[in-house]
Amino acid sequence: MSKTSSSPSDAAWRARLHRGLAWLVPVLVLVAWELSARAGWLSSRVLPEPWAVITAFWALATSGELWTHVSVSTGRAFAGLAIGGGLGLALGLLTGTFRIAETLLDSTLQMVRNIPALALIPLVILWFGIDEAAKLFLVAVGVFFPVYLNTFHGIRSVDRGLIEMARSYGLKGWSLYREVILPGALPSILVGLRFSLGLMWVLLIVAETISAQEGIGYMTMNAREFLQTDVVVVGILLYALLGKLADVLAKALERWWLRWHPGYRSAAA
Repeated sequence: MSKTSSSPSDAAWRARLHRGLAWLVPVLVLVAWELSARAGWLSSRVLPEPWAVITAFWALATSGELWTHVSVSTGRAFAGLAIGGGLGLALGLLTGTFRIAETLLDSTLQMVRNIPALALIPLVILWFGIDEAAKLFLVAVGVFFPVYLNTFHGIRSVDRGLIEMARSYGLKGWSLYREVILPGALPSILVGLRFSLGLMWVLLIVAETISAQEGIGYMTMNAREFLQTDVVVVGILLYALLGKLADVLAKALERWWLRWHPGYRSAAA
């Protein structure tokens, strides 16, 4: 009798293999980087060897300086995400639900969306100076539109037949919205959140290089002044790691909130 389905242990092994393969390319890049540095193909002034970066990371970590900058940057990033993402979610729900709100607001928001957030830097400095408000504003503007667009799209993409069926069972008003429309829009909303989490760190890099006294951007720019390329690379890699952690968190939220969804249930298995 032929085997038609895999056992749970086989599925678990394949899942671990896929998770391991995801780190194959970064490890190969690291090995190539180390070998190139040892062979003398890379000047330490251009790109220090991985061991020098690890040493700089350890020195910053043991002195406590690293954690101060990471905590400040993380606070800024998530404060900007809460402001911009919250507004994007609220307006996306509003314009996605009510036609009159879409008519009044969507065209204006689409025009504003085409303005690059980085083009606003001169105005932001004039409006807010170089204090925390300027950094939060840039991050909030950047994360607003992915959440807004995906929330709007999610609300409008909910199956009309499903809504009619729910109505036939007596659901209406807030109950219909909470039980059918919001769960149906949630996959799209979470896609917007994941996209925003990536943009959040990108915009924070720019915001912290404008002017800051604390944060990963400040640490990196300060190291550049003293030609400490190993510390500069530590700062760059920190942004990459924090962005990856944020993405892992978003995927965990997807699996938790969408555990009822067949597609996400099979992915989590």
